[in-house]
Amino acid sequence: MNLPNKLTVLRIIMTPLFMAAMVFNFPHHYAVALVLFVVASLTDMLDGKIARARNLVTDFGKFLDPLADKMLTTAAFVAFLGKGFGIGIDWVLFIILFREFMVSSLRLVIVSSKEGKVVAANIWGKAKTVTQMITIIFGIAVMFFNDSIAPMLAATPVALQSVLYIVFNVLLWLSALFTVVSGLIYLKDGFKYIDSSK
Repeated sequence: MNLPNKLTVLRIIMTPLFMAAMVFNFPHHYAVALVLFVVASLTDMLDGKIARARNLVTDFGKFLDPLADKMLTTAAFVAFLGKGFGIGIDWVLFIILFREFMVSSLRLVIVSSKEGKVVAANIWGKAKTVTQMITIIFGIAVMFFNDSIAPMLAATPVALQSVLYIVFNVLLWLSALFTVVSGLIYLKDGFKYIDSSK
C-alpha cells in the first residue's frame, strides 16, 4: 500500500475517534474533536497531492478517498444532528445523504459500463467536500467556544455567540447548496452511461 492510500486509511481510522470525541462528554472534548477533524482533513489534502506528484494514483485510491471523505463529513453532520446544532440540520443531513447515495449508485453503473474503470471525483465534488469541511471546522470551533471558553468569561458574550451561530448556519446551508449542485452535475455527466432499455 502506497503512502497516499495509507493516509486515506488513517483518515478512516480517525473517523470513529472523532465521532467519539463529539458524542462523549469529557473536559474539552470539542477541542479534541476539532484537532482530530483538522488532522483528518489535512490527510485528505496531502494524499491527493502526494499521489499526483509521485504518480501514485491508483484505482484503489480513487475508490477509497471519496469513501473516507464521506465517512468523515457524514459523521460530523450526524453529530451536529445529535446535538441539535444548526438550523435545519436534519434537512441538511438528508440532502447530503441523498446526494451521496445517488452518486454512489451512479458510480456503480458507470464502473460497470466502463469495464471496471473507477471514476474519480470531479472538481465540483471536491468543492463540495472542502465547503463541508470548512463548515464542520467552524461549527466545532463554535461548540468548543460555547462549551469551554464562554463559561470562563466574566460576562457571557451572548451577542458574539449569536453571530457565530448565524455564520455557522450560513456556511451550513452554503455547503448544502454545493452538495446539491455537485450532485446534479454528476448526475448530468453520468446519466449517459445509464441504458434505460435494460
